[in-house]
Amino acid sequence: MQVIAGLKENLAWFPRYQAYLRDHQPPALIVWGPRDGYMPERSARAYLRDLPNAELHLFEDGGHWLLETHLYEVARLSRDFLVRSQR
Repeated sequence: MQVIAGLKENLAWFPRYQAYLRDHQPPALIVWGPRDGYMPERSARAYLRDLPNAELHLFEDGGHWLLETHLYEVARLSRDFLVRSQR
């Protein structure tokens, strides 16, 4: 319930978060389940406005609990991304 109660404050923080991403361009791996009823695919793609070089992977049959359903695939992508990001 506290998450819902704090939603307004969280939304107010988004512009600062987006500015940080735009200004610093950290390496980013985005893994997403487009069947997420809370955060649909357009939410994942929105990150690309601020991080155009981010790596986006959509698991077409994935939903909100992506790690529950695609743990090994996400872990493999994460390991590969971390290795490449350290170069």
